[in-house]
Amino acid sequence: MGDDKEFQKRVQKIGSLVHDLETIADPASRAAAKELLQLLMDLHGTGLERILVVVFESGESGPRIIDELGQDPLVSSLLILYGLHPDDLQTRVERKLQQIASKIHKMGAEVRLLSISGGDVRLRVRIEGHACGSTGRTLQSTVEEAIYEAAPDLTSLVIEGLEEPADSGFVAVEKLIGAATTNHTSRRVASVGSEGMD
Repeated sequence: MGDDKEFQKRVQKIGSLVHDLETIADPASRAAAKELLQLLMDLHGTGLERILVVVFESGESGPRIIDELGQDPLVSSLLILYGLHPDDLQTRVERKLQQIASKIHKMGAEVRLLSISGGDVRLRVRIEGHACGSTGRTLQSTVEEAIYEAAPDLTSLVIEGLEEPADSGFVAVEKLIGAATTNHTSRRVASVGSEGMD
């Protein structure tokens, strides 16, 4: 679990550094830094994509290994970053809600998915009986942390039924690398999925 937290800290740091690129005064230096970042992302994405294709084509266990990689929190985040995760956003959110259902129930509440539109996720938390404000904050934090772990590529998360949004410090993948990069990678993965993973 410590490795997962450290990974999330590094992702946050990357997000901060990418944001800082915009403050570079010299346009040529700013463009060069962005191009370098994009080239590294493309190189890593292509390498990871090739690894998944080789694993998939390695025999009967290939698809199972890819699914297992998609379940590992660290590897999952990396696959999402490059648009290579085997599960779509809705599948990941629904699975995570199932995983935390008993924990949420023990807190006297239930959470359900209302909708996913694009990258916008809308949930509804219903607290059973009367609960204090700290319960609501704990629920908010628990649900947000779980959903952000499963779906760092979401655009927005709205949790109805709780008053105050928690400040999680979450940075969406698209904010890290830009929506254009994410869309480009997703299109590339879709084409590989239809060619090499059928």
